[in-house]
Amino acid sequence: MPGHNAAMPSPAPPAWTLVSLRPAGGHDGMRRAAARHGGRLLALSPWALRPVRDDAALATLDQALACEAVLFTSPAAVQLAARLRPLRPRPGQAWLAVGSGGAAALRRAGVARVQAPQRMDSEGVLALPALAAPASVGLVTAPGGRGVIAPTLEARGARVVRADVYRREPLPPAARALAALRALRQPACIALSSGEALELVLDTWPADATAALSGCSVAAASERLAGLARERGFRRVGSAGSPRPGALAALAQQLVAG
Repeated sequence: MPGHNAAMPSPAPPAWTLVSLRPAGGHDGMRRAAARHGGRLLALSPWALRPVRDDAALATLDQALACEAVLFTSPAAVQLAARLRPLRPRPGQAWLAVGSGGAAALRRAGVARVQAPQRMDSEGVLALPALAAPASVGLVTAPGGRGVIAPTLEARGARVVRADVYRREPLPPAARALAALRALRQPACIALSSGEALELVLDTWPADATAALSGCSVAAASERLAGLARERGFRRVGSAGSPRPGALAALAQQLVAG
């Protein structure tokens, strides 16, 4: 039969690289999104998420979950809070998430009515009617990040109860990640959903490895993060307006192709 012994063509290698700065164990969604857009993933985890379980933290979480409005700043905040306490809204409460990922995590945890903004950042969630003038807000989060939310709510007269349900534990760069960075040659784009993660890598990882990042494009989850990337010297930067992996990967593909 003609061509019976002909070798099958090898699949084309990925045309570009998506650099993920998600926490350890949190890269699967970015990996799938990169593959859908013809890219490969380079996973760089600057930290791991560790739950906070001491008595004081649990007491503060209980107070936060009893507030008039309860706001979760990330899917991780939902997941780790759910390990500590049942997430059961009380009558008259508003339960909110900063983005669609957090809202989906709340629904999986059994919260049927969740509010989340179309603009998935601090400014977007602060514009929701439920946060216009609440008496009290439980902010379920982690140290650092989302620095504008609590001061804005307090300026509106709300009592803010901040419950840090996890902490970010910096991780030393893995030898494999450093080698991959040093070997980075093909077009690449950073998926940026945490300014702290980017700055931790740039400021503490070996300079000869992070030098490769300076030539990357940046697909940022928000205009605020896009501005930070430009301040740190990145020249080709765009805002996806969303932290969702699909949105970041789609923008990244456009940036590396342009």
